[in-house]
Amino acid sequence: MSLVDHDHPPPRGWLPLSPCAVACLPAEDTQPRAGRVRQLGRWLGVFALVLAAAFHPPALRRVPRILGVRVVSRGTLGAGELIVPNHISWLDVLVLLSHTGAAPLSKHEVAGWPVLGRVARSFGTVFVDRTRPRALPDTVATLTWVLRAGRSVLVFPEGTTWCGAGVGPFRRAAFQAAIDSGARIRPVSLRYSTRSASFIGEDTLWASLSRVIALRELTIEVTALPAIEPDRSRRRLALAAERAVRAELGQEHDQEPVGALA
Repeated sequence: MSLVDHDHPPPRGWLPLSPCAVACLPAEDTQPRAGRVRQLGRWLGVFALVLAAAFHPPALRRVPRILGVRVVSRGTLGAGELIVPNHISWLDVLVLLSHTGAAPLSKHEVAGWPVLGRVARSFGTVFVDRTRPRALPDTVATLTWVLRAGRSVLVFPEGTTWCGAGVGPFRRAAFQAAIDSGARIRPVSLRYSTRSASFIGEDTLWASLSRVIALRELTIEVTALPAIEPDRSRRRLALAAERAVRAELGQEHDQEPVGALA
């Protein structure tokens, strides 16, 4: 799942990297599998929702339910907040969008995807071109405008997905939008019952979806943690949010965010 344009590589430190790869996933034969009839029903349900989303984009929010995902929610997500969760899978976005009307931040490639690009735009997605570092201030300005309008923004500050065994450093740029708009920061922890649902390394969306469909059950715990006031530097805000998520997941803090996107 490379995000790097090898013909025009961005400056070093611009794109976040995760040590997680498909080798982090558990062996398939160790995971309880759904029956063939249930798997077929899930495939048909997903295809039907994708087709429906072409005409009614919010239909895509029902994908987790069709896949048999059980979501356990704790805490409340308010309006006009910068929501900053850890990132494990493409499922994160769908699960969180079913709980909030936030505008997501996404890589610009998504805008050109068939059907999914249209769906993303309908959610008010803010797109960032991570091959153009100079465009970042304009992206932050757009996030600031959305927050000032009273709408929440959903940003995954790790910048890439991890397998769930660890949390990557929270990069700083998006936190500037909270400072400029006066919006509170809402850390959110995501915990999956199995790493099989992770979307990592050179994984493809098709392979990841196939694994999720094959699972007998999947539980995703969504915990909205206490809000953080934008009363300090973006470096300190990023560290505070990252530490809050790590603490909830029982993980130690190991490093500060680094790089241009920090």
